[in-house]
Amino acid sequence: MQHRLSFPRCRVTIATKSLWAKGIPMAQIIPFGQLADGRIVHQITLQGGGLTAHMLTYGAVVRDLRLAGHATPLVLGFETLAPYIDFPGYFGATVGPCANRIGQGRFSLNGTDYQLETNNAPNHLHGGSNGISRQIWTIAAHTDSSATFTLTSHARDTGYPGTLNISLTFSLLENGVMDLQMQATTDAPTLCNLAHHSYFNLNGGDIRTHSLQIDADHYLPTDANLTSTGEVAETAGTPFDLHSAKPLAEVCNAVAIDTNVCLSHGPQPMRKVAVLATEAITLQVNTDQPGLQIYDTARVNVPVAGLDGTTYGPYCGFAMEPQFWPNAINNPDWAQPVLNPGETYTQHTQYVFSKT
Repeated sequence: MQHRLSFPRCRVTIATKSLWAKGIPMAQIIPFGQLADGRIVHQITLQGGGLTAHMLTYGAVVRDLRLAGHATPLVLGFETLAPYIDFPGYFGATVGPCANRIGQGRFSLNGTDYQLETNNAPNHLHGGSNGISRQIWTIAAHTDSSATFTLTSHARDTGYPGTLNISLTFSLLENGVMDLQMQATTDAPTLCNLAHHSYFNLNGGDIRTHSLQIDADHYLPTDANLTSTGEVAETAGTPFDLHSAKPLAEVCNAVAIDTNVCLSHGPQPMRKVAVLATEAITLQVNTDQPGLQIYDTARVNVPVAGLDGTTYGPYCGFAMEPQFWPNAINNPDWAQPVLNPGETYTQHTQYVFSKT
């Protein structure tokens, strides 16, 4: 087992002590669980814009997200730490240093070849088994409606050539906006492609009851291992032509969805890129990123209860992850997720919830 659920009352992390010392109110931060090595995982509760979010220092996870006046949670999550350790499906996590799949876990950067862990054989996925989704982040600052998480992702821990210093600010803004702003710097040339990995469900039922609209003219075909082939295909005439909203049941019946849709050839000013909707709730995604990975959870099967006692099986949620195109480092004509010393990686994404 990788966890214990008891912890001494007097025990706090250094980060928590520093927040007390700064006079920041601590009522919103509580212990949530304890790892096998004794480190405490904390939960912070944020409220604003009609939203309430419960977030964990483990993986910078959005554990629970609710909209006032709406009965069911908006994301998939768990009431205890154990499932996040025992069934690591990236529920609500921040993933990296390089999100998505790198074919064979191999890439070349500045003439040097690298071999990463193939934790999603034969590929490297979401930073590997010791990626940022498996680390304890520090709560560097917070208000009632926002929190800034920081993490140093060491090169020695992940196999990437550079160490990343990451800052991630979650803010709950007016009119149901969950705002994510990410930054990172490095000490050596490396890959940096961060992504938020919540599974959204707007009515608590089968995700195929939702509709989906995406502003994308192209998508990336994949091989049998879900690795991008290097082809950039037009969405026209395919199930991924989602310029007009379609029922997800129609799309899922036509194709398995674990796919990057191409929003642009490189980062752009933040704009609306997708809408997921039910009869009661609409979720609009705004981002400055060039790609959006979408996943229908057809392969999810977690044998423990999640939020509100719900068990998560196939089509339990829908992931929409803004990021660089997957396996871009092995496709030099695509925008590259490379970060050099003296540069700052940035991402700005918003998930906007409203009642319809």
